[in-house]
Amino acid sequence: MPDSYKTIAAIAEGTYSEKRSKFLAFAIPVQSVEQVKQYVAEYQKRYYDARHACYAYMLGAERTEFRANDNGEPSGTAGKPILGQINSYGLTNILIIVVRYFGGIKLGTSGLIVAYRQAAIEALENAQIIEKTVDDDITFSFEFPMMNAVMKVVKDLNPQILSQGYDTNCTMTLRIRRGLMPQLRERLSKVETLNFIEE
Repeated sequence: MPDSYKTIAAIAEGTYSEKRSKFLAFAIPVQSVEQVKQYVAEYQKRYYDARHACYAYMLGAERTEFRANDNGEPSGTAGKPILGQINSYGLTNILIIVVRYFGGIKLGTSGLIVAYRQAAIEALENAQIIEKTVDDDITFSFEFPMMNAVMKVVKDLNPQILSQGYDTNCTMTLRIRRGLMPQLRERLSKVETLNFIEE
C-alpha cells in the first residue's frame, strides 16, 4: 500500500478558448465524495448561464475511487479527457471542473476532447503540486515510570503526538507515516507495562 501521494495545495484555475467557445477550468483539492458533490453544485450554481459544467475526480492514496462526468456533452468527450490529465500528473484527492460557454460553433468530438483536456492542463499548470504522506494513528497506555522509555522512542522516530493524558496510567496517541508504523509498534512493544489500545 502506498504511504504517500501527490495532490494540489490549493484551488487553481485555467482558461482555454476554441472557436469562440470558452472553457474555464478549476482544479480543487478534495477529501471525499461529499466534498466533490458540494463543489460541483456550487460551481454549477455560480456558472448557471454556462452550457456545461463537466468534471472528473480521483480520491484516496490508492487512486481507486474516481469518476468522470460529461454533463450533457457527447459521451467520453469531456470527463474522460479531464480524468486523463489527473492520471498523467499522477494526482489524487483532486476534482477538476471545466465550465463551457458555447460560442456558437460546434467543435466536433475530437475538438471537444482536445479543448477539455487542454483546459484541465491549464488549471494543473497553475496548481502547486505537493506530496502528502498517508498517516496512521496508534493509541497505547503505560505506567508513569516508563515515560522516559516512551519519549525516547518518540524522539527517535519523530511521530506527531496527537494526545496524551496522565491519570493512574498514562495514555498517548501518536500519528506516523504508514511505512514507519511497524517500526514504531515494534519499538513500543518492548516498553514494559505498555498496552496497545485498538481503536
